[in-house]
Amino acid sequence: MTLADASTFTRRLDDLGVSVSAGPPSECAAMIDAAAGEPAVGVPLNRSGPDAFADSPAGLPDRIETDPTTADLRGAHTGVTAASLGVAAYGSVALEADPDGTEPVGLFVDRHVVVLREADLVPDMPDAFDWLGPRARDDSVDVVFATGPSATADMGGLVHGAHGPKEVHVVLLRDEDAADGSDAAVDAEDGQ
Repeated sequence: MTLADASTFTRRLDDLGVSVSAGPPSECAAMIDAAAGEPAVGVPLNRSGPDAFADSPAGLPDRIETDPTTADLRGAHTGVTAASLGVAAYGSVALEADPDGTEPVGLFVDRHVVVLREADLVPDMPDAFDWLGPRARDDSVDVVFATGPSATADMGGLVHGAHGPKEVHVVLLRDEDAADGSDAAVDAEDGQ
């Protein structure tokens, strides 16, 4: 991943109407807290696995329900999940269907807050498929590529949120070492 990939990703998200908070993993919970509405459900970020945040200080605020019932999920305004991969050219994020409930927590709410490590950005879809191919074959992983808020024109004019989140917010985590220099560059490019 290069700074150009991060800049392309944030520009594309801006084109899609997706807001972005960027910073080091140590600020993850605060960025999520600022982006999440009430009530909020989520999937723990510090789970094990090859694409997890197991060795990271990234975590969820205490107010996020991480063991939601069906009623909690139905009543939730916000769902918080980690994305395994981001595709810079499209502003897409890869959400894995897993036992933790990433897919329903991210797709059945009005606002989806996605946590993504900048290191997990790839430039384009061929690179995303290079990543996905072995995972799908060897680990039988199912992935949804989500790009911005849900939108459909099935009902006439463009409608947001008919088949998924009306709003998306990405929390982009940078390495602690890289956060000092690259935050200013991306924030300046985003006009913040």
